[in-house]
Amino acid sequence: MKALLFGGSGMIGQGVLRELLSRPEVTQVISVGRSALSQKHEKLGELLLKDLTEYSSAGAAFEGVDAVFFCLGISSGGVTEAEYRKISYDLPLAAAKALKAKSPGLTFCFISGAGTDATEKGSAMWARVKGEAENALQKVGFKAVYCFRPGYIQPMDGIESKTPSYKWMYVFTKPLYPLIKGLTKYVTSTRQLGFAMVEVAKKGFGKPVLESADINSVQA
Repeated sequence: MKALLFGGSGMIGQGVLRELLSRPEVTQVISVGRSALSQKHEKLGELLLKDLTEYSSAGAAFEGVDAVFFCLGISSGGVTEAEYRKISYDLPLAAAKALKAKSPGLTFCFISGAGTDATEKGSAMWARVKGEAENALQKVGFKAVYCFRPGYIQPMDGIESKTPSYKWMYVFTKPLYPLIKGLTKYVTSTRQLGFAMVEVAKKGFGKPVLESADINSVQA
């Protein structure tokens, strides 16, 4: 399997990268982003671009791709709708359209979020934009598109959030994770989310949108 990973330095992306590199069936992983990852591995390559809406220089990196994991994202707090839309809608659609021309048979896995509004009519800006992105990606024409909607994600395996407020929240809630997990269906972990995304890209799933309970149900 040849995989492309967008957002490999983020908390979710790190979990997906960890899973990809551990899989013997994954022969090549290409991280796509503006800056290099600190991690090095014999299966890991990088495509560094200044503009993540323009892929004319991608070359062979976009050819023969089996699976894409789009984990780029930002918090909606303190940003305008235009700023949020650029990251959460414009970037994944630009990547998807460029990839469709080179590898139409791939599976596209997109990180969305719990509460995403697929009707595109709700009052919550972030949920509406994510819903638009989910719907637009389904229309690109890939072999399959899966949208993952995790709620609370517990970082594991030394992974940390890049957002300072989230980082401290996870530090304080870590001892409570077993209790939180047992009380709500909106909880998963970076380990399980990474595993589920790679497993679904490989084997498929019974529906295109996976909530936290679906993510946690994915087993080997």
